Amino acid sequence: MNGILSNKVSAQSLVDALAERIEAAIMSGDLQPGSKISEQALAASLGVSRGPLREAIRRLEGRKLLQRTPNIGVRVASLSPSDLYEVLQVREALEGMACGLAAQHMTDDELEALSELLDQHQQQKSVQEGTGYYQESKDFDFHFRIVKGSRNARLVQMLCEDLYYLLRVYRYKSSTKPGRAKQALREHKDIVAALMRRDPVEAERKMRLHISNARQYVEEQMKETAARQEVAPPVRKPKAGAAWTGRSKAAVQSRR
Repeated sequence: MNGILSNKVSAQSLVDALAERIEAAIMSGDLQPGSKISEQALAASLGVSRGPLREAIRRLEGRKLLQRTPNIGVRVASLSPSDLYEVLQVREALEGMACGLAAQHMTDDELEALSELLDQHQQQKSVQEGTGYYQESKDFDFHFRIVKGSRNARLVQMLCEDLYYLLRVYRYKSSTKPGRAKQALREHKDIVAALMRRDPVEAERKMRLHISNARQYVEEQMKETAARQEVAPPVRKPKAGAAWTGRSKAAVQSRR
């Protein structure tokens, strides 16, 4: 037998599948930032042995989606509010610059493919319903393609390698706010229009506006989460018997 089916399935392919499954769970929020990962429970849930699972976890550690702490274990990576705010500020500046460069360096074929990618995104049920805007990683990611199109190796390293995967988590979270998914798609189309006009100034401005809007949504979500956490639990009134017992013990102790 020749062709694809003649190639034996390697253990590496299972690792790839596991890494993608866990990454998707982190993206969707099934695994929340800061939550602890139990290898035993996860292996049982996914129906795999712990060997390939450990390799998948190590891969996601490399992508900075998981963090390992000695004597504690593995947790889903998270950024403090101040760290996230600073990272998003930097992203706005750098990705705006990358978009301006892409207007000068991307080929006509690349721009046409970018426009077609948005047509595919528009068909997503979640985008049409306004519940979220999920983009697969790397070449299926609108932002990834534009940064690559800048032809600037430093920008590619900072935006497509160092914090790429972790930022994708927060990018997706911002798109789940009501109304944001459709708005984000419109902003993407405005960016492509500026790129096709070969207008670097307008392309950078449109990209910075897009990321600024997304950052505002993330900040609003963080404030809402913080507000929920600050709500104190209701104070339980002691039962009459318990209160009487407390007073009785105090009285006995005072007599002594």
